[in-house]
Amino acid sequence: MFDSRERIALFIDGANLYATSRALGFDLDYRKLLTYFQKRGYLLRAYYYTALIEDQEYSSIRPLIDWLDYNGYRVVTKPAKEFTDSAGRRKIKGNMDIELAIDALALTEVLDHYVIFSGDGDFRTLVEALQRKGRKVSVVSTMASQPPMISDDLRRQADHFIDLTSLKAEIGRDPNERPPRR
Repeated sequence: MFDSRERIALFIDGANLYATSRALGFDLDYRKLLTYFQKRGYLLRAYYYTALIEDQEYSSIRPLIDWLDYNGYRVVTKPAKEFTDSAGRRKIKGNMDIELAIDALALTEVLDHYVIFSGDGDFRTLVEALQRKGRKVSVVSTMASQPPMISDDLRRQADHFIDLTSLKAEIGRDPNERPPRR
């Protein structure tokens, strides 16, 4: 699946990966995640995409974002949008799909293998575009949850589907090992 001569980049849909790992009942160790892919080829970049609620005094995701930023990840954020739905409920929307897609397409001249951490079916068109440029695309998500976290269309389009459960021993961390909150 991986060739040690390949130039690889990781594109992590933060909200999607978080939901997937939660559905599987384990936390990711992002240091181990980098190491795992560094052993598979030349890891050129690791991007992490997430929306942030800007008006909150404290965001539970801020320590993770800061850690990733200082430890080898390119963190891409934007403010989340708050709105009220038709039933009067407060909702938050922070889709990062277009940012991920633009960054991925901008690197077609320098990458051989894309690893996209998302099960979002909207990425099927991106995968197809990257393949037309002669690039290999692996998608990481899961079919082990109910319902599966991966879109069937995306799974079929990818060159390789990697079920996150198969990486648990390599990149997982038991939620009980989580550092205590300050």
